[in-house]
Amino acid sequence: MRYLLGTSLARPLIAKAMVEVAEKEGADAFAHGATGKGNDQVRFELGVKSLAPEKTIIAPWRIWNFGGRSDLIEYAKSKGIPVSITVEKPYSMDRNLMHISYEGGILEDPYREPDEKMFLLTTSPEKAPDAPEYLELDFQEGNCVAINGKKLNPYEVMEALNTIAGKHGVGRVDIVENRLVGIKSRGVYETPGGTVLFLAHRDLESITIDRDTQHHKDKLSIEFAELIYNGHWFSSRMKAVRAFITETQRYVTGAVKVKLYKGTCSIVGRKSSVSLYNPKMATFEKEELYNQKDAEGFINIYGLPAQETARLRKK
Repeated sequence: MRYLLGTSLARPLIAKAMVEVAEKEGADAFAHGATGKGNDQVRFELGVKSLAPEKTIIAPWRIWNFGGRSDLIEYAKSKGIPVSITVEKPYSMDRNLMHISYEGGILEDPYREPDEKMFLLTTSPEKAPDAPEYLELDFQEGNCVAINGKKLNPYEVMEALNTIAGKHGVGRVDIVENRLVGIKSRGVYETPGGTVLFLAHRDLESITIDRDTQHHKDKLSIEFAELIYNGHWFSSRMKAVRAFITETQRYVTGAVKVKLYKGTCSIVGRKSSVSLYNPKMATFEKEELYNQKDAEGFINIYGLPAQETARLRKK
């Protein structure tokens, strides 16, 4: 777990909203500001093609003769359009409830450390509180519904976790990713709340989902992430994958205790009324539920392919 797809997840939502507004206003075309080098052009346009295939799509970056972000900044300035970026800090930033992403500027040198002043959501781990903070997250069918016993809606959960985890420097990621168009690009991300949610949710799954289902979900999670990253949110395959994942969440209900401290989020406890963890079965002490002698027959059958391969091919 590193990049939690905060930008990728936002694009289909924006595309959906664009389609809704276009239908309301009677617009026959869409325009977006994504460059011809990035992933967002694909995500926006696949979203529109999936929801409103009859509409025309306009991408100015691929039409106008901009040499780069510096040219774009100067163009905006000449037209009196206010933008938050400057030539000195020309970061390409995307901010939403999930995260903030940063690209460009000094980050184009993959060996150069990011400027601490760049970060907006998280405190530097070195300057984070010297005392850890504990949180208890309550989940209902895979969704976090409360923090420390306080009922919250999804928006409030993310807002609260972004503030609390950000204070402790949790959720910074610095990676070089492989864009869909084939270019390697460095990105720096702040995802404090999302990091806590991901780790806590994943941990609760460990005691509420059986082994084989969890293993299959893990395999599909890679496909799920790739579908999101590559702009296929509205595809039939995505709908099928989401249906399976939704089914796995039926019993992901319980509480997870997390510890936040200087850039880290540690899981220190978990419980569930529908847990598959049986302490009487798992104990190293004497118990009567599990007959250890049964293991011998299981191993003989399970190990038969390896045994026969070695026996028949022995030289």
